[in-house]
Amino acid sequence: MASFLPLIPLALGIVVLLRRRGSREKGLPPGPPTIPLLGNAHIFPSATPHYKFTEWARKYGGIYSLKLGTDTIVVLTDAAAARDLLDKQSETTSDRPDFYIGELVTQGKHMTVSKYTPTWKTMRKAVTAILTQKAVTEQLPIQRAEAIQLAYNLLRSPQDFYTEVQRFSHSVILSVIYGKRAPRYEAPQTAQFFDVLRQWNALAEPASSVLIDFFPILKLVPERWAKWKRQAKHLRAVQRAMYGGLLSETEERMRRGEENGSYMEVLLGRQKEFNMDEEMKLYFGATMLEAGSDTTSIWFQTFVLILVANPEAQKKAQEEIDRVVGEDRMPTPEDLEKMPYVRALILELHRFRPNNPLSIPHCTSAPREYNGYYIPAGTMIIVNLWGIFQDPELYEEPEKFNPDRYLLTENGTRPGVDASALRHNLPFGHGRRICPGVHLAESSININVMNLLWAFDMKQATDAAGNPIPVDTFNYLEGLAPPPAPFKCSITPRTAAKAKIIEREYFAATETFSKFEVGLSPEEKEFVAKSRVPMDF
Repeated sequence: MASFLPLIPLALGIVVLLRRRGSREKGLPPGPPTIPLLGNAHIFPSATPHYKFTEWARKYGGIYSLKLGTDTIVVLTDAAAARDLLDKQSETTSDRPDFYIGELVTQGKHMTVSKYTPTWKTMRKAVTAILTQKAVTEQLPIQRAEAIQLAYNLLRSPQDFYTEVQRFSHSVILSVIYGKRAPRYEAPQTAQFFDVLRQWNALAEPASSVLIDFFPILKLVPERWAKWKRQAKHLRAVQRAMYGGLLSETEERMRRGEENGSYMEVLLGRQKEFNMDEEMKLYFGATMLEAGSDTTSIWFQTFVLILVANPEAQKKAQEEIDRVVGEDRMPTPEDLEKMPYVRALILELHRFRPNNPLSIPHCTSAPREYNGYYIPAGTMIIVNLWGIFQDPELYEEPEKFNPDRYLLTENGTRPGVDASALRHNLPFGHGRRICPGVHLAESSININVMNLLWAFDMKQATDAAGNPIPVDTFNYLEGLAPPPAPFKCSITPRTAAKAKIIEREYFAATETFSKFEVGLSPEEKEFVAKSRVPMDF
């Protein structure tokens, strides 16, 4: 027995160490109770985490912490805390958390999820230099032309609205970045892009990927037993082939002297100035193409869903548009200034169903102190946009879709509430990580909201017996930016005269389209030709 006595202190030390692993260190914000080793991993939500995060926020406050093993997550369900930490202290809160799956797929070159490295800074500098407000204005003709095709296609095939808004958003950003449009969703290149995007979003979704980063031992699982490793390997190969092909097409067009003003042409013309290698150029385009295609299309899928569920708001917006625009022309961007209710509706949709309910996580690169709490270096910071926008202390009946709240107060909050931290572009991110394409996205949203409300009635579909089919405004798919699950609805032109105006404007946009209709397959050319045959109304 005496021979084991010297081991007792060692054994006790190991027990204490194991008990501390997973526990919440002194000074951290409060949070759910932890257990040894795991911390909160045993209760970390595996699906729709924003609901659970909001439930915890109501219990533990606007800033609380979670433990996954020895690592820390701080969840901000407080817009002021997000502003103070991520905007005002962005020099130490602009990093991204470890993202092993992202490293496997993109080798750290994807601007949205990559670490705050010199590579990221170089790519961000290039984006900022190219994606200026002036450059966005210069792209308005193709945005307006694509918006007209969206309306025209809804006249022809309203049942395809769910994928048609994806085609629209993809074609706009594809034209802007690579100088090449996508006339139809079913084209192999377009269908492949959205398939690859779905795979990427599924792998990147925090509830499915975060445990790998917080428990590094999982990285050692052999590929044959780790489905996610096989998926990442396959996705990297497909991404590189797809984006490499688009880059090569642009380079070849430039060699032939057939430039059309795309951002990739600008980048290639200034590549020595930006000092970007081939991999960086590839993911420069990939990042913007994915963000521009995905977020805008999700926003419009939600737009249709929410208006179908809220016919009174739709009617009120249509009445305002009719007063401003009338019956003889389509809306223009300048009209929006005269439409306070339509502007309020756009803001309310951002609040009611934010595209990224948990934003994209940040990470601290140095220790921070905030409101008496200590936040260590390497802490993941998640902004719970869903919880902020559904806070009954901020918003009157936040669970209701009510654009009028933005006519009552600037930020839609209860009168008298301090809403200074609730800037209108909050859903587009914080600090040095704010979305560089925010102006392009807002332009697409503004143009199409006016067009679709002016032109169409969006109502519940009916079954064979003529009964309305209700829509579920909570039925969303999983993913980093979850879209609404496909749903049925009825989209019909408000008048035959408006349908004829849309057709006329679509034919008039042919010259704008032709500038970007490069590299089309014979099938695509045939589709374009058929789509420009007048319809009967």
